Amino acid sequence: MGRTKILIVDDELIMRESLAAWLERDGHDIKTAPSGEEALEKLKKEHFDILLVDIKMEGISGLEVLKYVKDSDPEVAVVMITAYGSISTAIEAMKNGAQDYLLKPFDPNELGVLIEKIIHHQAQARENLYLKEQYRERTRFESMIGQSKPMQDIFDLITDVAPMNSTVLITGETGTGKGLAAKAIHSNSPRSEGPFVVVNCGAIPEHLMESELFGHQKGAFTDAKETKKGRLELAHGGTLFLDEIGEIGMRMQIDLLRVLEDRVFYRVGGTQPIEADFRVIAATNRVLEKAITEGTFRKDLYYRLNVISFRMPPLRERKEDIPLLAEHFLRRYSQETNKPIENISRAALDEMMIYDWPGNVRELENAVERAVVVGKGRNISAEDLPIFHREALPSLPSDNSIREIEKVHIIRILNENGGNIARTAKILGINRSTLYTKIRQFEIQK
Repeated sequence: MGRTKILIVDDELIMRESLAAWLERDGHDIKTAPSGEEALEKLKKEHFDILLVDIKMEGISGLEVLKYVKDSDPEVAVVMITAYGSISTAIEAMKNGAQDYLLKPFDPNELGVLIEKIIHHQAQARENLYLKEQYRERTRFESMIGQSKPMQDIFDLITDVAPMNSTVLITGETGTGKGLAAKAIHSNSPRSEGPFVVVNCGAIPEHLMESELFGHQKGAFTDAKETKKGRLELAHGGTLFLDEIGEIGMRMQIDLLRVLEDRVFYRVGGTQPIEADFRVIAATNRVLEKAITEGTFRKDLYYRLNVISFRMPPLRERKEDIPLLAEHFLRRYSQETNKPIENISRAALDEMMIYDWPGNVRELENAVERAVVVGKGRNISAEDLPIFHREALPSLPSDNSIREIEKVHIIRILNENGGNIARTAKILGINRSTLYTKIRQFEIQK
């Protein structure tokens, strides 16, 4: 470890020389300044670990030097030097950030002990900061949060995959963070300065998909008032994220396969070929192998997308991440709503840990947001959570069929939100039209 750099600021020559001699004997790197003005000049040019500053000096006082140091570099330790009659001023200085004070005249041994104590404290603070940063690195990757082994494996995989240009397929249930993983891959890739263009294949009607992807020329169809670039063209130099790729129609799958093979396409109504350089990341909550068997997804497109693939784990498989995620969402929404909610009660956390979170991280986020909005105290209670009132909810069917479980879950969320379609759709992670379709399919009475 390098020598500790100490600046002595005192307008008495004998005091400066005595302090410098004692501290140099202990192996420290010492500089001196006869005034507050010269001290500030030195501080602007180089870094010091510790300052010994006389409180009373002509011109810029010791308190003013202290204020400058704490404003510019709070980690620097400042020890005030004072006479017996200025102890009250020294105490005021400590309230303003001074580490300690020395009372004239003082014993060299006393000075040595104080300096060693400060050096030890600073080393410990640096170690704590390092450990905190290491913990942050282990539990956070871009906007994803997780300390569980499944998430640590995902972070490692993203780190390995990001520098490549290979196509990536991300699978997993709704609300597990597939979009965040895609964004993390882009952000850590050589294309990070390029655009990250998202195409939500499940939200764009099939008859509009061609124009959205490829763009169109002016006059290509009735509403084509002007030429428009498509998402493929906009993604040039960056990443194209095809979210919910399993929802894309069969005809568009053929067109998309052709583009992925040669990166050349035509705008709707256009005759000029357009080349675009983009990386493809796709995501789906469907089992594409099953879709291939059912004839709703092309095998050749699947192989083109499935160069590198990984599955985002559902929240029920990484429950040790729930407290970390809940705390993160609590801080976010308490700040957004300007409500002084500080903690999550033990009972509320127990409820969170017991619940299986079929809507995954997205459902947890919405639950914490609701708890912050409806909460009255400084802590989130179990009663503030929408998952708390289990006795009023329909029970699971005895046959446990996927269809019936899905129906019960939709009814549960509808009941908790007073039949509000928009809110229910958001919690379930689907759009409103999909929710209306499921309500009709399951014959759910509002």
